[in-house]
Amino acid sequence: MSKQNEKSLKKSVKRKISSLLSQSPDKIFTPKQVAKAIGFHQPIQKKLVTRLLNEMYEDKILNAEGESYCIGSSYNSKEGIVEFTAKGSAYILLDDEDDIYISKEKTKNALDGDLVAYSLNENPNRRKPEGRIERVVKRKKTEFVGTLDISKKFAFVITDNRKVHIDFFIDLKHLGKAKDGDKVVVQLLNWPEKLNSPFGKIIKILGKSGDTDTEINAIMEDFELPYEFPAAVLQAAEDVDTTISDKEIAKRRDFREVDTLTIDPFDAKDFDDAISYRELENGNIEVGVHIADVSHYVTKGTIIDDEAILRATSVYLVDRVVPMLPEVLSNQVCSLRPNEEKLTFSAVFELDKEAKIQNSWFGRTVINSNRRFTYEEAQERIETKEGDYQKEINTLNDLAQILRAGRMDQGALNIETTEVKFIVENGKPVGVKLKVSKEANKLVEEFMLMANKNVSKFIGIPKKGQAKYPNIYRIHDQPSEEKIADLHRFVTDNGYEIKEVKDKPLSFALNNLLTEAKENREVEFIGPMVIRSMAKAVYSAENIGHYGLAFDYYSHFTSPIRRYPDLMLHRILQNFLDKKDPHLSATEIEQQAKYFSTQEKKATDAERASTKFMQVVFMKDKVGVEFAGTISGVTSFGIFVEVNENKCEGLIKTNAISQDRFFFEEDGKKLVGKNYGDELKMGSKVTIEVTKVDMVNRNIDFELVDYEKQ
Repeated sequence: MSKQNEKSLKKSVKRKISSLLSQSPDKIFTPKQVAKAIGFHQPIQKKLVTRLLNEMYEDKILNAEGESYCIGSSYNSKEGIVEFTAKGSAYILLDDEDDIYISKEKTKNALDGDLVAYSLNENPNRRKPEGRIERVVKRKKTEFVGTLDISKKFAFVITDNRKVHIDFFIDLKHLGKAKDGDKVVVQLLNWPEKLNSPFGKIIKILGKSGDTDTEINAIMEDFELPYEFPAAVLQAAEDVDTTISDKEIAKRRDFREVDTLTIDPFDAKDFDDAISYRELENGNIEVGVHIADVSHYVTKGTIIDDEAILRATSVYLVDRVVPMLPEVLSNQVCSLRPNEEKLTFSAVFELDKEAKIQNSWFGRTVINSNRRFTYEEAQERIETKEGDYQKEINTLNDLAQILRAGRMDQGALNIETTEVKFIVENGKPVGVKLKVSKEANKLVEEFMLMANKNVSKFIGIPKKGQAKYPNIYRIHDQPSEEKIADLHRFVTDNGYEIKEVKDKPLSFALNNLLTEAKENREVEFIGPMVIRSMAKAVYSAENIGHYGLAFDYYSHFTSPIRRYPDLMLHRILQNFLDKKDPHLSATEIEQQAKYFSTQEKKATDAERASTKFMQVVFMKDKVGVEFAGTISGVTSFGIFVEVNENKCEGLIKTNAISQDRFFFEEDGKKLVGKNYGDELKMGSKVTIEVTKVDMVNRNIDFELVDYEKQ
């Protein structure tokens, strides 16, 4: 057969295969069935069909299920990321279109976060699009955390993540040394289509379920965040040369004789920023923002740097910090501890009495911090005007207040939140401390913001005759119209208005809303809703400004010990100061920026999960106790209530409310009583009783004892 005839034959057979499979999009065919259906019975013909099926699969025309085939994504399906609900249904997340709803029965063998091929259901009567998952294109992950439940002949792993809606079947030969009740990591082996559960294998034993250390490590595993350093990285950190030579000092601007302070939380161990203060002859104040020069010790391409990139951020869990860098670097070598010479990267500003910048300078420095202050100690200097360095702290505070007022005048959002910190002893929570941001906290914040903003502008604004220099920005987009519309409905239902200020951005109206809510002592439930209406701040090589801060330019410069984007910025800044060509292109920076944003979200989610776990531990011995609380969330299945005195959150199921038969009102996000018309909504004051604390699923159940009538 000539090559031309062979090519023509292959094309004809492929067309027949495509036609056959397209007519039965839900059916899976073996090569034998395909050959028979198109009239190919000879062994040589069957071999040709098998070969062409493989080619069509490689070209993504077909999907493969084991050794069988069905029509592929290029014919009747698209691809997207699937996100599951706790009930087992799912959505395909799309950027510029409505998300596609997938019922539980049509999710096939997909898991949360997988890249899947899906097709749309033809149903014109539906208001929102629905579809079905055709196949999994790529798994987001194949390792999962859960609790092992062993029977006589088999075992299951019940996963911790509610969005992983299935349990894993474990053959006893794949148990290893794991025992019943252990918290484990299970690896997905395979998932035959007709079975409800996938097959798995135990690959790691984390410890006994319910144990604090075990559960915290399980959270880190579940979010794919490393919590132990490889031995080689720890050794490399120990081997870092920490001597500060005269030759190195000579390269830097010397601030060792300038009054320099650190102001941090009382339990901080890594001091990555310090502020210097010097009065100039012209009456202005020189303020230096000095940041640990991590880039001097952690050089690009080393295993320490590779590990830091992998982690991207330190993770602040309830009872511990999982650092980005080994502790010998983060808590010792790079930490700006008092009375020790330290290498720093600095942003130095000459400010007049109106806090206007007269001059600025950026570069490498050496400092020797005079004093380590806690926030409480600095606040005492502000309130009493007494104590060592009170003049310096109060002058800095005066300047910080002017800077803050200037930001507010530009439309920066003024959202204040109450942080909750558990007091942990021997791994157990014994109390709760509410962290309130006072003037000392805001003093440090304003100068860090000033440094971040001005470093970003310094690199980001092209100089005359120069091209735009690639940089990594911290960006915050404007809120979407849809989210603001949702916020408007919510605040209106709660007796508030978003009153636009003439010729001013929306942020002015939101600040007025928050001020009014604060005066009415209702900011604790209005504030979180404003936050939810905002876009998420992320890292990017493309600058669009920072909406929340009202800055046209903003980058993270001040925390390279705990954030890799800051370390990256230090290297970019030094390269820029040396007038060297960029060592990273905008495309390369954008790729890394997306990864850092993803890791940051994982870290935030892990921090929240650790807080939720510690809440459960704290409330374990409080079953039967009544508390005053505030409704913090309303859904169709129940209301979430935050206990006022300790901020622990639990659920009251709708069908468990005895005072009336309540139904969910979607528009107002509230429950309404059928008989008496009472409303249960965000911010409503209630009295609850703790009825159940589930350590395994990290849930707290409440019973509604009483509520304020609307």
